[in-house]
Amino acid sequence: MRVTIDRLGQHGDGISMTEAGPLYAPGLLPGEVADGDVVGDQLTNIRIVTPSTQRVKPPCSHAKACGGCLMQHAADGLVASWKEDIVRGALAGQGLTAPFLPMVTSAAQSRRRATLTGRKTKTGVLMGFHGRGSDTLIPVPNCQLLHPDLMAAFPGLEAVVKMGSTRSTEIQMTATRSLSGLDVAVTGGKELDGALRMELARLAETFSFARLTWSSETVALRAHPQQRFGRAVVTPPPGAFMQATADGEKALLKAVTQAVGPAKRIADLFAGCGTFALPLSERAEVHAVEAEAPMMAALEKGYRATEGLKRLTVESRDLFRRPLEPDELKSFDAVVIDPPRAGAEAQTKRLAIAKVPVIAAVSCNPITFARDAKTLVDAGYRIEWIQVVDQFRWSSHVELAACFVLRSA
Repeated sequence: MRVTIDRLGQHGDGISMTEAGPLYAPGLLPGEVADGDVVGDQLTNIRIVTPSTQRVKPPCSHAKACGGCLMQHAADGLVASWKEDIVRGALAGQGLTAPFLPMVTSAAQSRRRATLTGRKTKTGVLMGFHGRGSDTLIPVPNCQLLHPDLMAAFPGLEAVVKMGSTRSTEIQMTATRSLSGLDVAVTGGKELDGALRMELARLAETFSFARLTWSSETVALRAHPQQRFGRAVVTPPPGAFMQATADGEKALLKAVTQAVGPAKRIADLFAGCGTFALPLSERAEVHAVEAEAPMMAALEKGYRATEGLKRLTVESRDLFRRPLEPDELKSFDAVVIDPPRAGAEAQTKRLAIAKVPVIAAVSCNPITFARDAKTLVDAGYRIEWIQVVDQFRWSSHVELAACFVLRSA
């Protein structure tokens, strides 16, 4: 069957609108003409007849096999407009529109954090990412996504796989670049015993890992794996959330800072280890709230070790079960809110009642963002602007920051 691709879907598939309904064609771009076999709603055995002028040569030799990057075959401008359109479509679904600032895209080879999978084989180890929608593990020795420091750590990570996995099970290694070396957190490995602990400690020393954590237990700590947030330096607990790239974090922080403006008292909700709270405390009083007590402890320790910051308080609190109530929010000039993919439906409803003058919202899910944005707009807020930040280059993942201002403010 010959088809023409009309648009891109949310997961990067080309979509052709046929008489039978949408037909999904992985790897095709809008305007391309292709032949293929129809299996259900999928086009398979694809042969491109007329390529798009927006088609480019993938920069990575693993692009076709690896599931980490879906859009290396598309020009950057097309990817940017596609990701912005995903956000616009989510807003339209709620009857909303908004101005957009120019999208910020993280550079290639800038991902400072990644979760790699590994397992033993007959001849050694296999380590990399899974293929798209597959259990097949693809080695990625020429990955164009990861920071060079992560790529340089591959021999050490492969040694972890060899020591701590089996041929029948896979292990996951979350590797994070820090100021003092690689921070590695492993799950799914062999059960720890005395001998394995000693071997892992020696391995961490050999490959200069700052910290090696095994199923939440720290088995080696050569140096505190520190991260800088503004002037403060923080040692996050193992596995703590971090923005994927330094450039992406910088862009989100710039957007949040612009949104809160001259606010003197700010609440930072879902604060993590202080990505926004600590830099904002250089100019305003901040109350940081996060469910995970270890992250709050790390944030507070970093704050107390840094001179010249405004007053900062912390609170360990599950904002899904116990959101801040309107009477708790009334003393703040601005709120920063950065929830996980599920959004913050309950907390947003309280914000809508509290009428905080300015809200800086950060989101990694346009659908839940638009849902929560509708709640705020219905309560009298306007969306001043939206900043899309493409930290997960070449993927379908979309992050954004937005500024909400109370119309009567």
